[in-house]
Formats: sequence, C-alpha cells, structure tokens
Amino acid sequence: MLDDLNNIKKIDKSDMHGTIVNFPDQIKKAVEIAESANIETFFKIDNVIITGMGASGISGDIAVSLFKDKIDVPIYVNKDYDIPKWARKDTLTFFYSYSGNTEETISAFKVAYQKKCRIICISSGGKLKELSEKRNIAHIKIPSGYQPRAAVAYSLFTLIVILKRVGLIKQEIDSDINETIDVIQDLIKKIDISVSEKNNFAKQIARNIYNSIPQIYAWGIYSPIATRWRQQFNENSKLISREETLPESCHNDIVGWSLNPEVSKYFSCIIFRDRNLESLHMTTRLNFLNKLFQNSTSNIIELSPHGKKRLSKIMYFLVLGDFVSFYLAILRNIDPTPIDIINDLKQRIKKL
Repeated sequence: MLDDLNNIKKIDKSDMHGTIVNFPDQIKKAVEIAESANIETFFKIDNVIITGMGASGISGDIAVSLFKDKIDVPIYVNKDYDIPKWARKDTLTFFYSYSGNTEETISAFKVAYQKKCRIICISSGGKLKELSEKRNIAHIKIPSGYQPRAAVAYSLFTLIVILKRVGLIKQEIDSDINETIDVIQDLIKKIDISVSEKNNFAKQIARNIYNSIPQIYAWGIYSPIATRWRQQFNENSKLISREETLPESCHNDIVGWSLNPEVSKYFSCIIFRDRNLESLHMTTRLNFLNKLFQNSTSNIIELSPHGKKRLSKIMYFLVLGDFVSFYLAILRNIDPTPIDIINDLKQRIKKL
C-alpha cells in the first residue's frame, strides 16, 4: 500500500504530501519574509511572551528549547486567552495564528495591547492582521493556503530570524539554517513516497506502529518534537497518541509500565536518542526505558538525528515525524488533511 503511488494520491486528496516535501522551500521563504519585515528597533526587552495554539504554539516551544541557554531574558510560551500579569511595556510579545482568526490568540493580543506591551504579529491574514493594521502594530504576513500544521517552517523560522534581528539571539544563525536545509533535503530524498518501503525507514516506522498507540519519549532540546509527533499522529493519522519527557517521566510514568502488561502491550514506544548530547545520567535513563519496554510494549523504536548543529537535528526529527504520520494515515486509508472534529468545535464556540 505504501508503495502504490496512485493509491497514495487517491487517499491524500488535499496533497498533504506536497506541503511536507516543501519544508526546505518554506524555510528559505520564511527567512526572506522575516529579513524584509518592517519591525521597530527595541532598545530594552525585559522578557518575551510567544502566544500561539497548536501548530503555531509549537514554534514557540521549539524556539525556547533551542535558545533557552543562549538568550539572556526569560521566554514564556503562552497558550491561553490571557497573558501573564507580569507582562509590561518592555515585554516583547509575539502573536501567532496561521489563519489570523484563532480566538485565544486574538484575546491575548488585546490584553497585551492594553498593557502597552511591544507586539509583533504573524499570520496569513485574518482578524489578527486587521487588528494590527488598525493599531499600527507590526504584522508579518506569511503565505496562505496551508493547513496550520503544514506551515510550521514559516512560523518557526520567521520567529528565529526576528529574534536575531531584535538582538536577543546574539550568535550567527545563517550556517545553522543552511545546514538545516541541506539535512532536510537529504532526508526527504531517502523517505519520500517514491522510495520503496524496503529502503524507506519512515514507511517502516509507520508499518511497525500500525494498529498500536504511539508513545513518544524525548528529552532536552527534543522535548517539543515529541509534542509535534503526538500532534501529527492526532491530526494527520487521526490517532490517540501520548508523549513524555525525561527526566520527569522517570519519576512517575515508568511505574505504570512496570505493572500494567494487559494495557501496555497495545503501545509502541518511540525513543529519541542523541549520543553526542546525552549526558551519562540521560543515557542511563534512556537505556533503562528501553529495557523496561522490552517486556511491556508491542515494539520499541529508537531514533537518532542527522546533522551537526542543534537546529538541523531538531528539524530532522520534526520532518521525519511528519512523514511517519502521513504514511500511517495512508495505512489507515484516511486523508491526512481534514480535521472535522476541530472545525465542529469552532462552529459550536462561534455560537456562544
């Protein structure tokens, strides 16, 4: 089934595949958009708030994970209708909504405006663009026509470049971005739909976890990517999925696996590894998890990234997860694009 290109195209009616393979081009365009954006110079920034839901919010999570030991001020990712009380005029706030109509983001934007925070908005249009223009607030327009989760490169790399432009990221980032593009292009060549399953490890992963519940384990800079994988299994594959991060999960989650074999046998455990970054303590924990899962789950998959720099490694895992969730949708004979239940909820909320 995964090697039948005609069948894949029949199932993937809205061409989710096309947006996934477009990831490197999205990076390039995002950098161009951010570098040419009209934003003011900020002479004082005490802290940063990044507001966004779902795929928009994950960009903030990734940025915080990537730069938390590089940026001198606190960065807080906000996923609510409000913003923290401590926000002030020297708080730099980002508001992401791909459609520009996400109600939580718009509500938080209005609060930030009342607090006189410094504001930068990013969307493909919608109410967020209208509100920004009426208030003479910086708005960065990204291309429309995508599912929000398929436009994550636009939101993430726009954010990275803007953080560099306002002086919060002090190190050079061009080489990181260029390496990331190279790594992702090479990955896509190896796992795209034209590569047969016997030579395609993304298809093999999807096959291995088919008819099980995916459970993803990550740590450190890879923690937000576990969230991304879970969200992509939810939205693309239409599956229940779980995620945990280390070392926290070693203080609670592992107990459930130790004495619950009648349930745990229905799970597949995916573990992110990076032996170049793992501390001795983390390696010990990850090895312990692997041994624990050997006696309790249907299968275990350990994955390691490619690339030298942290950004390329993180994006390697992200794009790999996008492909795996896509192939899993194909195996389940489900179009990966529609998210009818979310649209139903949005319609119900509109009536409130």
